[in-house]
Amino acid sequence: MLHGYEWLPAGQARAVVVISHGMAEHAARYARFAAALTAAGFAAYGFDHRGHGHTGQNSDSLGHMGDHDSWNRAVSDLAAVCRLAAERHPGKPLLLFSHSMGSFMGQQFLYEHGVSTELAGAVLCGSTGKPPPIAALGRLVTRLERLRLGRRGISKLVQSLSFDAFNKRFQPQRTDFDWLSRDAAEVDKYIADPFCGFPISVQSWIDLLDGLQAIARPENQARIPKALPVFVIAGRHDPVSGGGAALRQLLGAYAAAGLSKVESRFYDEARHELLNETNRDAVTADVIGFFNRCL
Repeated sequence: MLHGYEWLPAGQARAVVVISHGMAEHAARYARFAAALTAAGFAAYGFDHRGHGHTGQNSDSLGHMGDHDSWNRAVSDLAAVCRLAAERHPGKPLLLFSHSMGSFMGQQFLYEHGVSTELAGAVLCGSTGKPPPIAALGRLVTRLERLRLGRRGISKLVQSLSFDAFNKRFQPQRTDFDWLSRDAAEVDKYIADPFCGFPISVQSWIDLLDGLQAIARPENQARIPKALPVFVIAGRHDPVSGGGAALRQLLGAYAAAGLSKVESRFYDEARHELLNETNRDAVTADVIGFFNRCL
């Protein structure tokens, strides 16, 4: 059972936005963004992914998305929430806002469900492109760690290669999560939140890394509707997207796949969580402007 949130405008919704959150966080953190959406006339829906937030808590699986095929099941969850949101607002355009891990799911959603859900537009925030060659080592390491620790095991080695590595470039370090935002208050809120920053199971990392390989395949990207509006955004100091370098690869791949309505913007000095950055109001305005163009 997925735990979700519904945010509604004062009057009839102009369109519906589904929010897909990132790794080691939860959908309630998007309430401020949802308030801006509802003020602009959009209905907004968010939900906690498998192993995250109240979904993970209720199934006693916080940090563990599943023993088998959890990645594809999580993408299917996203599609189910999109269908539910569309059913509650018949005839209204469906839009997607996806962040970080949620945007990796979003990339897969575009080619698996973009047509069936009649998606009108999508934002990929803090995303990434084709995994570098060293990612193959990561896939091997996680499988070796599964042999040692089991599917639900927590690997300090994998943690050091992921979240810990993201933070290394930010000196002097005030916290272990400086890479998320320049806004110290937002970072402190993340650290104090029991549903944020928790470790991820070895099996969840395996499924995610396999998913990244799949979404980067040209034959899959070619299945995305050619006229679908897509807005790719990131901070220039975001370690997940390589400061935008990985997204330039993604933009090139989408152009090669024939997508004709792809926009992008990279924000100077901003880090990973654009909606919690010091320039979040400008980012939110840009996203709402994009959604308005989709309509």
